[in-house]
Amino acid sequence: MSRKQVRSFGWFYTSVVACLLTASTTVAETPRIWKRHTIDNSSRGADGARPLDVNGDGLLDLATGWEEGGLIRAYIHPGKPRVRQPWPAVSIGKVRSPEDAVFVDLDGDGNVDVVSSCEGRQKTMFVHWAPADRRDYLDPTKWVTEALPDSMNKQSWMFCVPLDVDGQHGVDLVTGSKAADAHVGWFQAPADRRNLKAWKWHPLCRAGWIMSLITMDVDHDGDLDIVMSDRKGSKRGCYWLSNPGKKAGVQTWEVRPIGALGLEVIFMAIGDLNGDGLTDFVVPVRGGDIQVLLRTKHATPQWSLSTIAMPPNTGTGKGAAIADVDLDGRMDVVYSCENSAGKIGVGWLSRTADQAVTKPNWTSHDISGSKDGVKFDLIEMIDLDGDGDLDVVTCEERHNLGVIWFENPTR
Repeated sequence: MSRKQVRSFGWFYTSVVACLLTASTTVAETPRIWKRHTIDNSSRGADGARPLDVNGDGLLDLATGWEEGGLIRAYIHPGKPRVRQPWPAVSIGKVRSPEDAVFVDLDGDGNVDVVSSCEGRQKTMFVHWAPADRRDYLDPTKWVTEALPDSMNKQSWMFCVPLDVDGQHGVDLVTGSKAADAHVGWFQAPADRRNLKAWKWHPLCRAGWIMSLITMDVDHDGDLDIVMSDRKGSKRGCYWLSNPGKKAGVQTWEVRPIGALGLEVIFMAIGDLNGDGLTDFVVPVRGGDIQVLLRTKHATPQWSLSTIAMPPNTGTGKGAAIADVDLDGRMDVVYSCENSAGKIGVGWLSRTADQAVTKPNWTSHDISGSKDGVKFDLIEMIDLDGDGDLDVVTCEERHNLGVIWFENPTR
């Protein structure tokens, strides 16, 4: 072969390879490395992290239940210069099989308490009362744990969100459960919120296995409704419960469909995915793709359904988030996985400026790598290091990576 023929063949080979790469919408450019940082890995089975600024410093702190370790722990953001180190932490209570822990100032004294939800043999909600003196927040001996009596041995409690349902006595607790006798309902706060015996449970609707509970004004009538994802049972899918108004108190909340009905939906995420000013949802399906529920009407809530394909070499979808990861002005989708041994457990998906959000093949980007982690959980997008881009906060249960965050390399 002559030198001219060699050059011609090389040009032809390079052109073919370039065409093949261009044809695949799931091949990303050279990946940027997301560094993993450990907030806490001192126990076993970290099961979701819920954020709130508990000390008023403008930085989000975290609460986590450790399912196998049986601990409820709180983490105080140490400040941006020290955010890559393990965070100051406190074990605020010991319970069995906790599935969720959420910050809430339950008694209105200005100090943020924690409510935990337990399944297994425990089947009880617990209130972990914060110390009266804020300076004692990280002192485990100053925390007091009490069971919520009307929750004991009733259901396998899975998730909780604070919400003032009836307009009386401050915040109430909206909860969801799984398995036999599972419901979505709420615990009504009494006049004396420290008297847990006076809190009363009100079921709203039956459920199979509640994964997400989100409070938002879906119908724009001035009160907060409840959005939920239910992964099991005859009515699995995504729904919203219409708030009848605070004066109605314990009246019936109508259950209305959103979409992905009949599918094993996991954790939902909310955001304006297509930039039309309406709130959309994304939700992974166990063993399937990510469901996209685009809001189509403002006054009368309706959604259209499409899918985003899960990339190859990933686990099965678990958590999701809608966020502009790379600061290009378009919303991306971040996902976490379980069953990810030897596979990617956390990643994100982007689209080009001319690609509709309803197209299934988005470009995939690795976050976690495939070496560590088997079962990742809820995702929170927070700018932990203050550099202007959103980092990924999550937990990993099986390799005991614990409560972790991945540093966004965009900036």
